[in-house]
This record gives sequence, structure tokens and C-alpha cells, in this order.
Amino acid sequence: MYIPPFEISSAAVNLIADISAQIERYAIRLEQKDGLLLRKVNRIRTIHGSLAIEGNTLSENEVRDIIEGKEIVAPAKEIQEVKNAIRAYNMYESLNPFDFRDLLRAHGVLMENLAEDAGLFRKGGVGVVGEKGLVHLATPASRVPELISGLFEWLASSGDHLLIRSCVFHYEFEIIHPFSDGNGRMGRLWQSLILGRLNPLFRDLPVENMVYSNQQAYYDAIAKSTMAGQSGPFIDFMLGEIFNALKERQDTVRLHDKLHDKLHDKLHDKLKGRYPDLQETALAVLLCIASDASITAKEIGLRTGLKERQVRNYIMQLRRMGIIKRTGSNKTGRWEIVEA
Repeated sequence: MYIPPFEISSAAVNLIADISAQIERYAIRLEQKDGLLLRKVNRIRTIHGSLAIEGNTLSENEVRDIIEGKEIVAPAKEIQEVKNAIRAYNMYESLNPFDFRDLLRAHGVLMENLAEDAGLFRKGGVGVVGEKGLVHLATPASRVPELISGLFEWLASSGDHLLIRSCVFHYEFEIIHPFSDGNGRMGRLWQSLILGRLNPLFRDLPVENMVYSNQQAYYDAIAKSTMAGQSGPFIDFMLGEIFNALKERQDTVRLHDKLHDKLHDKLHDKLKGRYPDLQETALAVLLCIASDASITAKEIGLRTGLKERQVRNYIMQLRRMGIIKRTGSNKTGRWEIVEA
């Protein structure tokens, strides 16, 4: 059986412990009532980040509009990439990260109408290209089926920590580059799938978005590992990105909760004193608007547990009372709190 060469540094050992602690905290956070909204936001960031690395120019808001079934004006190829990514990530629960046949199935969806050989291993030569040029020339196409089969066999049977295995797989996958196109987004998707066996929260954790913001460092880590003849440098980099992704979400959530509490105390006391008949549910809607001026009624419903129809009724009530007003269009406008 093929065993990929890699070394586990002391930094990697420490990161595994740190990541494990962050996973526990983040998993608890996702169980709270607005966890569904956090998952939705993370899914948008995941798809946007993974495709942006490959040159897709659509914004997070445009990706969100496509996910919600809205029409946008953009290049047809970029819209197709997002739609394919949505379908591929929706397959998450049905994909077995240890079965290369599911890899081919997912690639077929991810690259549908984008590559003639979607769902098939490449027949020609390809390379990994970064901002500084060619990073790595992939292995010959004739060896791809054998190498992928061996990599999956190792992945399924190795006793190494799943965090380590996910990074090693990602690196080896990019070195093999089994497809004519879509290798980057497939490698990141498959690492998320592997990590999902460690904890389901990795389904929506925007690791891709973190890689996007450190894109050259990502390619540099591949190059360093290639020069070293083993994936240790890439393991260190990816574990760092996973930890940063978890910590960033924790910090954002803590800031949000702190702001929410502060706004709640201020607005609750002030508005209750001015409008003693204001219902607590109406105040909950107002707090959501205070924390995000561009929030939609649907998103407020996810945060508060209210039906969208109920949210719209409370918004109408708040507008009639002169507490809030809308500036701009229904699609791109923002809420403004008048009485706060």
C-alpha cells in the first residue's frame, strides 16, 4: 500500500490540540437558536471563497442571491460555477470521503457544463499554477488511476489523526491533479468531507474563505512541501488555516453576542419606556435590524424563530410607529433605526 511521506511537527501537534478545543466551543455555539443562520452564512462564504480562488468574480451577496434562487446579471460561466458548487455541497451527506467513486461523482456535478470530461480522470498533462507562475507539474495522466486508488486506500486505513489525514490527502491530491479542471475546488471540498467525519460542523466552516485570503501562502506551502519531498509544511499551513477559521468565527460570535446584549439593554429600556405596549417579539426583530442594517425578513426569522410572515408584520408595526425606516430599494436598501 502506498504511504504518503509526511512529517508531523511540534507545531502541528499543538495545533491539533488547539483545534480540538475550538471545535468543541464552536459546536456548542451552533446549537443555539441562530445556529441555522450561522450555517447559511458559512455556506455562502465557503462557496464564494473556493470559487474566488479559481478566478470567479461574483461577490458574496451575488452568491447568496443565487443560493436563494434570485436572478443576477453576471457571466454565464461564473453563475454556472456557483450553481454547480451549490449542488455539490448539497451532496455532502451522501458522499463517502473514503470512496474514489464518489470523488468522480462529485466532480461530475461540480464541473457539469464547464468541462467536457466532468466526472472523469484527465487524459493529458496539467500543472498547479499560482500568482508567481507554475508551482508544480502534475504526474503523468497514465498514473492517475493507480495513484488515486492508492491514496484512497491509505486514507481509509491509516491510523493517523483525521486532521493530519485530511491535510495529507489535500496535498497529495493537488500533486496528482487527477482532473483536467476543478482540482483546487475538489481538493478543498474533499478535505472538508474528511473533516466532516471528525465533526459535522466542518460541512459549513469556511476554510475555503480563509485559504482565499491567504492564497499565495497556500501555493507557497505546496511548493515548500514539494521541495521537502513530504507534506509537512502543507500540514502546518492548513492546520493553521483551520484553527484561524474556527477562531475567527468564535471571535465574531463573541463580538456579536456582546453587541447584541449591549443593544438589547439600551434599546429595551429606552423603547419600553417610550412604547410600553411594544411586544418583546417586536423588540427581538428590532434588535436584529440594529445588529445588521441589511438583514432580510427571512434571516430575522432564522435568528428569532419567527415565521417570515410574522417578521414582516412586526416590521410593518415598527415602521408605522416611526421606529424604523427603509432607505434605498427593497433589494439593495438598508434599515435605519429612527428612535434609538
